[in-house]
Amino acid sequence: MRTVTLDILDNKAVDLLKDLEVLKIIRIQDDKGVTEQPIMDLAKKYSGSMTKQSIEEIDKQLRDLRNGPFQLN
Repeated sequence: MRTVTLDILDNKAVDLLKDLEVLKIIRIQDDKGVTEQPIMDLAKKYSGSMTKQSIEEIDKQLRDLRNGPFQLN
């Protein structure tokens, strides 16, 4: 384990760090010690962010992406 000190320049970074803590990639400590585990898990946070699609729609989107203008030869 390695310890680093970060200067947070934007509050969005705190949200990203909390997501990493939920994934058990990092542990956040403040001046008082280890913070409490985040209450919200990622499944709840991102629930409903994608709409359900039929397999045909997904296949069409994948074909369009594969055959798009940015193909690698």
